[in-house]
Amino acid sequence: MSVLSLFSRGLLVLLLFSGSVVLSQAQQTSPSDTTRLRIGQVPAMRTVAIDTVSVLPTADTKGWLLLDKDIQLELDGAVQNLYNFKYDKAEKQFRSLRRRYPHHPMPYFLLGLSTWWKIMPTNFDSKQYDKLFFAYMDTANTYSERLIKADPHNYEAYFFLSAANGFDARLNAERHNWRKATVSSKRALTSLQKSSEANGLSPEFLFGEALFNYYAVWIPDNYPLLKPVLLFFPKGNKQLGLSQLRTVANTGFYTSVESKVFLMKLLHNDEHQTAAAMPIARDLALRYPDNGYFARFYSLLCFDQADFTECERISRDIITKINAGLPGYEASSGRYASYFLGYLMQYKYRDLAKAKDYYQRCIVFAESNNETSGGFYLFANANLARMADHDRDAPAARRYYEVLADKADHKSDQYKEAKTWLKKNS
Repeated sequence: MSVLSLFSRGLLVLLLFSGSVVLSQAQQTSPSDTTRLRIGQVPAMRTVAIDTVSVLPTADTKGWLLLDKDIQLELDGAVQNLYNFKYDKAEKQFRSLRRRYPHHPMPYFLLGLSTWWKIMPTNFDSKQYDKLFFAYMDTANTYSERLIKADPHNYEAYFFLSAANGFDARLNAERHNWRKATVSSKRALTSLQKSSEANGLSPEFLFGEALFNYYAVWIPDNYPLLKPVLLFFPKGNKQLGLSQLRTVANTGFYTSVESKVFLMKLLHNDEHQTAAAMPIARDLALRYPDNGYFARFYSLLCFDQADFTECERISRDIITKINAGLPGYEASSGRYASYFLGYLMQYKYRDLAKAKDYYQRCIVFAESNNETSGGFYLFANANLARMADHDRDAPAARRYYEVLADKADHKSDQYKEAKTWLKKNS
């Protein structure tokens, strides 16, 4: 398994709120060297105990914007606009907050979070917002550190320091900047330990610990070779992590939606509980109808659960919004929607002409976004190859089967089908 595929699922999320010993090791070790991991090879890192305890009596919460109900009321519309991809409206309110609190990390973190959601729908393909994102998170870190220097018990500042470093680490990891990712993630873990002392004061502080609890167990379960590395981490608890995410999702304000996103993805991708993920996905998609990421994930779950009527509705809406140029509706969403519509045209409506058109659109979307290593791209090519073969269009069938022979995993049925057809028609 490649280092990239190792990071692509959950590992980056543990990185988001923990130290990146794993990434530090991966920077020096090729995939083929993974079996040679030894405890002594791992850079020293102190063991951290993360406990859910109430805020210390010595904590002075005066001036904490996270707990200010008036600020929450003021920013409610901005948060809604952020997740509905009305970036300009959201950022206008965040900049207003910055004018009043120019030395507080919150407005810079929120502006960075808005920038993050401009990158995320592209499957991190777009780099046009990277400099702005890192600048906002770096500024949030700077002002968090100043608050901590003035008051070592300012757990709100530790929260922003953990979150900003965590997001910084994750994007650096997506960009394969392992050294920067390692530094930022170590800072995130240290700050998480401090901010967890305020877990009893607000559900916002529980978010990072929830992710840590889940992924500290998930990683060794899924990648046993990394167990020696994880001896340096505190023990996790997957079920507790899921329970904590539900608590934050239901009671948090700033971290509620982020908790729902992780909970939705974990239940579907890792816990294989798609039926449990469905209400969360539906709520996000309906509450934020212009969020292309939520729409495509909801359409995926509808397809998985054979709710084809809803899948078709959402997929058509995605294509319409891509054609209208709405922000956050990118090639990745188009790849999902066009494949689902192609499948429905082929198997539900028996309209093969429209099916071919949608499958070809899926291929174009995938190639424009360099997402050609699997999934819908290969399925679309396979279906087009079979239809071309049925129509006795050998040149077209060959073209699609050659893609499968080149791109599909050599152990997959798609690869074997392609090689068999190409050999027979050589």
